[in-house]
Amino acid sequence: VQLVESGGGSVQAGGSLTLSCAASGLTYSSYCMGWFRQAPGKERERVAVIGSDGSTGYADSVKGRFTISQDNAKNTLYLQMNSLKPEDTAMYYCAAPFIGRYCSGDYWPQGVFGYWGQGTQVTVS
Repeated sequence: VQLVESGGGSVQAGGSLTLSCAASGLTYSSYCMGWFRQAPGKERERVAVIGSDGSTGYADSVKGRFTISQDNAKNTLYLQMNSLKPEDTAMYYCAAPFIGRYCSGDYWPQGVFGYWGQGTQVTVS
């Protein structure tokens, strides 16, 4: 399984970015996929998830501002981020679950996810 993120960058507060994650080595449409982030000195935290059934889940801190989506034909996951705040500054990672592990918009603990991309940096000033 290979996950490759892109789309990070530096933006001013209030701006927008769209992150992409290209996936290979898995039957993409059968998996839930998630976005996570880690700021310097902080633990990695959940951001958003999309289940194989299309259900979505969001961290409270990003609800109403971020939107997760996917294009199954392109095996690509997206994270549209609007109204960005300085506290959104972090390395953003996409992730897929261990083989056979279940997750959905209502159930997506970090421990379920075993495949991670290298990350893409988002800086909001």
